Amino acid sequence: MNNNVFLKTKKEAPKDETAINAKLLIKGGFIEKLASGIYLFLPLGWRVHQKIERIIREEMNRLGAREIFLSALQPVSLWKKERIDSMKDILYRLYDSSKREFLLGPTHEEIISMVGKVFIKSFRDLPFSLYQIQTKFRDEPRAKSGLLRTREFIMKDLYSFHSDKDDMEKFYQKVKNSYLRIFKRCGLKVLVCEASGGAFSKEYSHEFMVRTEAGEDKVIFCKNCNFAQNFEISSLKENQVCPKCKKEKLKMVKTIEVGNIFKLGTKFSEMFDIKFIDRDQKEKFVWMACYGIGVGRLMGAVVEVSCDKQGIIWPKEIAPFLVHLITLKSGERKIDKRIEEFSKKSYQTFLKEKIEVLLDQRDISPGEKFFDYELIGCPFRIVISKKTVQKNKVEIRKRKEKEPKLVSLSEAIRILKS
Repeated sequence: MNNNVFLKTKKEAPKDETAINAKLLIKGGFIEKLASGIYLFLPLGWRVHQKIERIIREEMNRLGAREIFLSALQPVSLWKKERIDSMKDILYRLYDSSKREFLLGPTHEEIISMVGKVFIKSFRDLPFSLYQIQTKFRDEPRAKSGLLRTREFIMKDLYSFHSDKDDMEKFYQKVKNSYLRIFKRCGLKVLVCEASGGAFSKEYSHEFMVRTEAGEDKVIFCKNCNFAQNFEISSLKENQVCPKCKKEKLKMVKTIEVGNIFKLGTKFSEMFDIKFIDRDQKEKFVWMACYGIGVGRLMGAVVEVSCDKQGIIWPKEIAPFLVHLITLKSGERKIDKRIEEFSKKSYQTFLKEKIEVLLDQRDISPGEKFFDYELIGCPFRIVISKKTVQKNKVEIRKRKEKEPKLVSLSEAIRILKS
């Protein structure tokens, strides 16, 4: 009886990591550091990553977007000089055997623009939206925050194409609401923060920010109406009265950005000459917008805000497993046989009931198993021991609670499904 999980934890956090997310994820066996800003996802970590991806896919599909997969290797000839100049400090550039230059894609506006140019001819082709979950590469000079700032990372990027500004605005609002659902399902409370459109647009873009002292961004925020602006672009100051509700004084808070959305307008369609024939038979430029979520960054942000001194406290929907099932031997042959049989029965019952369970039968001390449960952070712990089998029950405890309960297996299932 084994669910074949690579369960390898560490007693100490790596000394070269300062971020809480890096310390706990490495210590808990979720990720391993390969080099500065480069992390490997181990089985536990990849389960969490895939669950976040699943939530994102469900919400993107709900919008009517279609999933694609674009190349990470991009010909530099596709990029305009001003774009290369604006990103030159973070680009990974390389050459093939024929001396042609390529980039490891830091973003995909150029590639998606090429797709749009090929397939958009008429107003009948619009609107549509495409998304991917793909690896990006950026030579990040400040790669010191674990999964929050890396050189290689997986991002969900969505791109939408429209016949006019109004249609783009309507879809933009739909995506904003979709993002709020994504972050809520991942257990995060976010501020929707006005930010500069940067090189993309003169209008505000929007950043989705999580409040935490571990954050690198600063936001001017009103706790009464949730008005928020990125401090770097804001003319507002702390302790000023909120310009929106006129009731509360603004506060400065530290945040982590977990997503952003931009109205590209016609910037890239003009750059790549993406036009369509409208109903009036006139040729017009396509309106575009883009929407990003860093999957690993989102995972790291969850750990930063959902943990305690013992370890991670995973939200239910993205936890690697719902249940950490721990078996404790007694040293008495007959009792241990009953423990093994009851553990097998419990494990099989959980699987039958579609309850995800991490079975911990490692030959280590009870203290080490309990330590690892707190560190790994599954929502529930169930223990099967001499005390429980003698009463034909299991011991169940929620990660955030201190005292366990002795309940029947059927009652445990009811609790887990409630």
